[in-house]
Amino acid sequence: MKKEIFAAALTIAVFACSSKKEGKLPIFGHREVVVNEVNGQKAVDTVYHTIADFEFINQDSLPVTNKTFEGKIYVADFFFTSCRTICPKMKTQMLRVYDSIQAMPDVLILSHTIDPEHDDVARLHDFAERLGVSSTKWHFVTGEQDKIYDIAQTSYFATAMVDKTEPDGFIHSGAFLLIDKERRIRGKYDGTVEEDVNRLIKDIKKLRQEYAD
Repeated sequence: MKKEIFAAALTIAVFACSSKKEGKLPIFGHREVVVNEVNGQKAVDTVYHTIADFEFINQDSLPVTNKTFEGKIYVADFFFTSCRTICPKMKTQMLRVYDSIQAMPDVLILSHTIDPEHDDVARLHDFAERLGVSSTKWHFVTGEQDKIYDIAQTSYFATAMVDKTEPDGFIHSGAFLLIDKERRIRGKYDGTVEEDVNRLIKDIKKLRQEYAD
């Protein structure tokens, strides 16, 4: 798998939702300034990029949609169970994230397989069971390949595609995406690098604090 894919994340426009002094995380993606009229007065609002609606099936054969994450912060990634390149490193690092959020009821993990033809519900259930993780905190989802690839590329700005020149037949980003309760991307991290995942773990706490303030 080409690690340089992650570098493509640098092309994404990043817009700070607050000043550095306030210490809030940036908001990733495009934004639009919308002017509305309220009680005869012009009101200016900023509309940020958000994760599109989705519906997939998790390792327990249960539907997983945006409503599953309503009022939640979550970390998303893309993988496949037979991956022999970057996925083992990503799995090790995401397990660290999983362990770090056990006492955080408002934080979940969402992992999308990019090989749904092979990764059916039974295989995802076995994969999660071998990791020793619970679907109440970590959803492994499968679904229609086109829908998974589309949401990866257009919502999460992550690479996910078939590539027969690759050892396992697919190419995907090693990114971990931090999503806030408004479905906005608040951070992007290299899931194969321990130091970057350390930053993610810290940023989860920082994002939770935004909602506590």
